Amino acid sequence: MLTTIEGTYENGRVILNENPPSQAKTKVFITFLEDIENQFLQTVEQRQRVLGTMKGTIKMSDDFNDAIDELENYAQ
Repeated sequence: MLTTIEGTYENGRVILNENPPSQAKTKVFITFLEDIENQFLQTVEQRQRVLGTMKGTIKMSDDFNDAIDELENYAQ
């Protein structure tokens, strides 16, 4: 059975946020992650869009809002 439990490594100790499902001796793997919270915030700031970059790239036909002849039977 695989179980993932979040925790924090500090001063040479791993502090789990919840109790593991097994109290018996069990093999574990520990993966150290970057500071994801700060990394996420930096990524969001980097992704801020510059307004107006698509200006002039989208063209609408002059008859865009005209009625569609094929749908005349459905109009009430």
